[in-house]
Amino acid sequence: MDRSQERYANGDQNLEANLISHEVTESSSVSQTTNYKRWFRVSIYVIFVLFCQPLATILGRLYYENGGNSTYVVTLLQLIGFPVLVLIRFFSRIRQPKSTDTNFSQSPSSTTLASVYLCTGLLVSAYAYLSAVGLLYLPVSTFSLIMASQLAFTAFFSYFLNSQKFTHLIVNSLFLLTVSSALLVVNTESENTTNVSRVQYVIGFICTIGASAGIGLVLSLIQLLFRKVFTKHTSSAVLDLANYQSLVATCVVLIGLFASGEWKTLPSEMRNYKLGKVSYILTLASAAISWQVYTVGCVGLIFESSSVFSNSITAVGLPIVPVVAVIVFHDKMDASKIFSIILAIWGFLSFVYQHYLDEKKLKTCHTKPVKEDTQT
Repeated sequence: MDRSQERYANGDQNLEANLISHEVTESSSVSQTTNYKRWFRVSIYVIFVLFCQPLATILGRLYYENGGNSTYVVTLLQLIGFPVLVLIRFFSRIRQPKSTDTNFSQSPSSTTLASVYLCTGLLVSAYAYLSAVGLLYLPVSTFSLIMASQLAFTAFFSYFLNSQKFTHLIVNSLFLLTVSSALLVVNTESENTTNVSRVQYVIGFICTIGASAGIGLVLSLIQLLFRKVFTKHTSSAVLDLANYQSLVATCVVLIGLFASGEWKTLPSEMRNYKLGKVSYILTLASAAISWQVYTVGCVGLIFESSSVFSNSITAVGLPIVPVVAVIVFHDKMDASKIFSIILAIWGFLSFVYQHYLDEKKLKTCHTKPVKEDTQT
């Protein structure tokens, strides 16, 4: 009798062990598939950022170089393409199955969402206008190198908002990016600024620094919002945030455009555009679409990873702009500017390596408990 009970107990233990092993195998395969899908999404967002941000910057400068003078128009180019995202959001909603989740406690209230969209939209409109002024007064190569300092501002704001740790690699990156921008301040004599006074150059530099700081603040805030407000991490939340903040920012800039009276000069600006009316429309339309696709990629990377990683990918495309500017706009590329590019790339690599170490440490922390559970 005792032997039969012992065999029965052993059989139950073996069955339970097989079930646990089967569940662990299934969960690991599911997690691996989910990881592949995540990195596929990250790759798409990276492509959006790398190609569209340099393209949009070059098109904005092309507008200025060929007779465009409206800073509000260049600001709108960064914002007004959001109807493209509305269409994407509409079709994604059609393809998604209707949710049967009846738990609405995690969804933020309408007042909270309205406040979030309003605040982020105002911040976006502010840094978009500052960047438009900076692009007007600075050579595009100088402008893009100064914008690399947004990495430093993102780390600074993330330290307070998202508990970002200041490791030696991040401190090294902040120092390199600061020196990189400082080299451009003391090197104004070598710039191709025939139609720009020294005062305008300084104004352009200050506005570009302000735009860079604004971008860092917005990206850090968005990461905070995805942790505190948007508890349901979905692509719909990413698109909704990009759409509504762009809508608010567009309305603010349109008010400025009509209040300043710049809208009255747009018909004559189109007629006198050096490349013709068709090129005028194509330049503005292409820049608007490029900026909005870049916004999707940027916000998507924040959603999938962090604001620091998103800004690091943005910085990868910045060295592309000075090279293209030398070819298209004949910007000067002296030794100090080359050294500034090297420092910016070095600072970017420090950020990326620190992010790699953080991801590796996080993955190790997640895999250790799983191995302990399987062993028990």
